[in-house]
Amino acid sequence: MAHEVKGVVARSKGAPVTIETILVPDPGPGEAVVDVQACGVCHTDLHYREGGINDDFPFLLGHEAAGVVSAVGAGVTNVAVGDYVILNWRAVCGECRACRRGEPQYCFNTHNAAQKMTLADGTELTAALGIGAFVEKTLVHSGQCTKVNPAAPPTAAGLLGCGVMAGAGAAMNTGAVRRGESVAVFGCGGVGDAAIAGAKLAGATTIIAVDLEDRKLEWAKGFGATHTVNPRETDPVEAIRAMTGGFGVDVAIDAVGHPKVLEQAFYARDLAGRVVMVGVPTPDMTIELPAIEIFGRGGAIKSSWYGDCLPSRDFPALIDLYLQGRFPLDDFVSETIALDEVEEAFEKMQKGEVLRSVVVFEK
Repeated sequence: MAHEVKGVVARSKGAPVTIETILVPDPGPGEAVVDVQACGVCHTDLHYREGGINDDFPFLLGHEAAGVVSAVGAGVTNVAVGDYVILNWRAVCGECRACRRGEPQYCFNTHNAAQKMTLADGTELTAALGIGAFVEKTLVHSGQCTKVNPAAPPTAAGLLGCGVMAGAGAAMNTGAVRRGESVAVFGCGGVGDAAIAGAKLAGATTIIAVDLEDRKLEWAKGFGATHTVNPRETDPVEAIRAMTGGFGVDVAIDAVGHPKVLEQAFYARDLAGRVVMVGVPTPDMTIELPAIEIFGRGGAIKSSWYGDCLPSRDFPALIDLYLQGRFPLDDFVSETIALDEVEEAFEKMQKGEVLRSVVVFEK
């Protein structure tokens, strides 16, 4: 029997979101229903609303969430009713070529629920990132549920479902930051600040935050930035080199997703350094670099998709570090809001007024 719940829906491109009645079916084989306790407002949800992901409207938005499993379908063994979980959009298949070569963090065939959630009139919904968590209950593939320590509040834990994991993973997994290295992070929103926190956790001793807004640079200091650069005031490449003995950083992370920023990151890193792109560019963006510079400077240019994370490995570990006081998840939460305040949260996010607004569901 389907459950009737309230959720946030984007019906058409660019239109304000609406609160709708959602029908959530009982879980089928391999599926789970999760009672959502909290869900962060991520920029990806805004991309969906603006048609920047695809045109499969209407969308059930929300994906950065934590909650409790309330029902499981046949064959589910990885979670049980009552488990406290973070939802993820990388439910690895175990069978694709990436999984077979022992790199499931690059799984090419991740799982989603087979059934669709619908509007009250039967219209099928496209769940954002296969999750759809701006809703009181959601249906997902059981592999999208990662069990973690329930001592972590859902307002903090849910943020690992997307933005914080993307940023921290860009530093720790993709960039492979090591003890004593230097790091520059371009763009100090939620993802960039998570990259700073991840670099600090990995042992970086020089962490340079780069942003056009002084307010965000102050936030970055709270997550571990040792130096700051505002490109409105100085050339960021020259400033970063000056802060690193004239050499540049070992790891430069672009958390903006703009060709000019990636070019700055490329030239701000040391010889044989690593450049990581975790910011999401638009489809029309291109970048041009001299081939001799790519060859001559050595190192690597990498993209980071979901922080190259493996949820079953990374989520529990980061939650444990959070509970030990070593990873500041609470500091990403700018405000908690109700379900009907998501549209206002999008506006605050676009203006750079918040790191994360988090929807909290009253139970």
